[in-house]
Amino acid sequence: MTQVTSSMTPQAYLKSLSRWRAAEIVFWLATLLPFFLFPSYLSLASQIALAALFALSLDIILGYAGVVSLGHAAFFGVGAYAAGIFSKMVWGEPLTGLLFGATLAGLLGYASSFIIARFRHLTLIMITLGLGLLAHEVANRAHWLTGGSDGLQGIEIWPVFGLFKFDLYGTTAYGYSLALLFIFFLASRRLLNSPFGLALRGIRENWVRMPAIGAERQAHIRKAYTIAAFMAGVAGAALAQTTESVSLESIGFQRSADVLVMLVLGGAGRLYGGLVGATIFMVARDQFSGIAPQYWYFWIGVLLVTVVMVLPNGILGGLSKLTARWRKP
Repeated sequence: MTQVTSSMTPQAYLKSLSRWRAAEIVFWLATLLPFFLFPSYLSLASQIALAALFALSLDIILGYAGVVSLGHAAFFGVGAYAAGIFSKMVWGEPLTGLLFGATLAGLLGYASSFIIARFRHLTLIMITLGLGLLAHEVANRAHWLTGGSDGLQGIEIWPVFGLFKFDLYGTTAYGYSLALLFIFFLASRRLLNSPFGLALRGIRENWVRMPAIGAERQAHIRKAYTIAAFMAGVAGAALAQTTESVSLESIGFQRSADVLVMLVLGGAGRLYGGLVGATIFMVARDQFSGIAPQYWYFWIGVLLVTVVMVLPNGILGGLSKLTARWRKP
């Protein structure tokens, strides 16, 4: 991460953040390796890409704006259910369904942002938790529409652009998921490396003083929360389309807890933290569930405690410190 010096202007600082580094290019090239080296794991890779997108959406409000949310799965689930119901009852064109699901999630995020922007700390945690539980109960009660505990079945998704059909091998699913992740990562990178992103960092660091320098903290929080909800809706809608099913778990508290663990593992407020954390979490879950199907969360807990104790700022935070020490003369 670029170090801020006393002589560096905000414009110069943001410009330095916007530069692409070699490690970033290597990272994105590495995302293409599953097509060639791990073709039997493309379905898992697709889920990792969407989990990374979901974690990136949470990072915008938690890592950059300092808004702690325990109900972020509400937007993921709304996007998933909306896209699934749209394809089942209207038509199965994937991009239209994706936009429909993400828009509904974004509208829900915008509506709830007026409440979220007014509170901080423990009160905010309880409010987001309550909103998440409400969304879960609504989805469960509306079983005539969502399928309730049985899940939403009968989803049929047409080929992407009429050419690329979703199949059991996961080739199209991973390509579709990876493309969405990359597009929204570029948008997030541009957004967070802008004056708006700098204002969000300021709100995170000092909630009280930001209005004194002309930053409307509640307006900024509302915008960030709406954007994060829209992105979470994209991730949920894409998961519904690539798996052609939606379960009640997609809108439950466990989904919110999982994405928070991903962000803590990778490092909040570091842009790539959610991506790295999602990869580690999903791969670990896949391996641990194979070893101990009933107790795999125990090992996830061990992994989380270990990382937090050794690297309080996440894996990327630890690497950043090591790099800074290595660069010192």
